[in-house]
Amino acid sequence: MIEIRRFSDLGAFQNEWLNAHYHFSFSHYYDPARMGHGKLRVWNDDTIQPQTGFPPHGHRDMEIITYVRSGAITHQDSMGNKGRTQAGDVQVMSAGNGVQHSEWNAEDENTTIFQLWIEPAQTGGNPDWGAKAFPKADRSGEWATLASGRGDADALPIRQDAAVLGATLKAGEQLDYEVKAGRYGYLVLAAGSVELNGEVLHARDGAAITGAATLTLKGLEDAEIVFVDTI
Repeated sequence: MIEIRRFSDLGAFQNEWLNAHYHFSFSHYYDPARMGHGKLRVWNDDTIQPQTGFPPHGHRDMEIITYVRSGAITHQDSMGNKGRTQAGDVQVMSAGNGVQHSEWNAEDENTTIFQLWIEPAQTGGNPDWGAKAFPKADRSGEWATLASGRGDADALPIRQDAAVLGATLKAGEQLDYEVKAGRYGYLVLAAGSVELNGEVLHARDGAAITGAATLTLKGLEDAEIVFVDTI
């Protein structure tokens, strides 16, 4: 089954520095029908104003993946890590038994991100953080595994039987994906528009896939896709 979730139907929050849209229940947005999808618990679509961001705060027992769509995000944490992740690249923080971190837009332009939370296979463990560049040219017309708990060599590690994939499609190109029985898929367009199994998706629309399905994506205009496959 494929359920389309339009950007206009997402939960929303806005203050003086953050414009956020929530695919699942988060913070003050609560929808009992949208508490997660398999082990995927959060998919937030955030626009952060220049020279602002999330001040230091804590997490535990969550895999937190940040996909930067435009601008850059600067990360700092209680493990001593600090790094700047720019558009098209990815960072992963395994919160483990507890970590404090901040995420800051130190740029002179808006930064836009997708932030995903995936529940880990086991609680506890030492926290960890890493970031990696994923050039869009390397995933043109094909899937690239950005983060994975399945041993994919070039992916950032996460602690769950799940994978975060990215691809770009030119208008007229086609890309397929098989969601296996017993698994869950969640797809969001970062940019552009595609046809997914006959349904048109525009930038920032989502699609929740439950159970076995053959996904066929056709580029209607140049598109950037982020996809999660999880138990």
